[in-house]
Amino acid sequence: MTQNLLILGGTTEASALAKLVAATGLKATFSYAGRVANPKVQPLPTREGGFGGVEGLVQYIRDHNISHVIDATHPFAAQMSWNAFEASKQTGVALAALTRPAWQPVAGDNWQVVPDMAGAIAALEGPSQRVMLALGRLHMNDFAAQPQHHYVLRLVDAPEDAPALPKHTVVVARGPFDVEGDIALFKEHDVDVVVCKNAGGTGAAAKIHAARALGLPVIMIDRPKLPARVDCATPEAVLKWVNAHPATDRGV
Repeated sequence: MTQNLLILGGTTEASALAKLVAATGLKATFSYAGRVANPKVQPLPTREGGFGGVEGLVQYIRDHNISHVIDATHPFAAQMSWNAFEASKQTGVALAALTRPAWQPVAGDNWQVVPDMAGAIAALEGPSQRVMLALGRLHMNDFAAQPQHHYVLRLVDAPEDAPALPKHTVVVARGPFDVEGDIALFKEHDVDVVVCKNAGGTGAAAKIHAARALGLPVIMIDRPKLPARVDCATPEAVLKWVNAHPATDRGV
């Protein structure tokens, strides 16, 4: 069986991996979850949309003779990561993850770490504030449970339906962002507190550097539990892993 990679992508690191894989000439497909209206063009054959759970991913792996699955999804895309783990077990294909290191607080940071989205919502109990909600659109309406705040929402695409937040401002912008730009954004909107996920890496770090520079508190949502798998820190490490795990005919 020849090498045929399936890259589960959507992150900056996934795009860097796609570029490296394309340069090597390896056969590979890049998969987007399909939640972005205009996804970044990749130098590899690309598919968009879900697989239909574990069963659908297993079928895709078998139908397309996939030899290696690389989970380069967002650290908070836990369901996709678990689906990839289960599909790998069922098909016998090799699985590795391209994992961003989590952010760690440093001197000058004022973080309140919470375990999940519910914890972040609860942490906003209290008087009205101007809240930078740097979470994307998936969970923004959950914060209607704290309607006293004015929420600043930075989204990749303009929402089709108006957010269910009584007071809000939508900023449409695509990252990566820089520290100077985020400082200017926070000042422009008089942000009092930042709510974000511990996405890790460098591409999304500008907001926590900006919060530190301005002395703003950050409500930091911790990462969800993910399956035990091979973790690679760089695209180069992924290629090294691929070469160390030759394709087999197991399960396909």
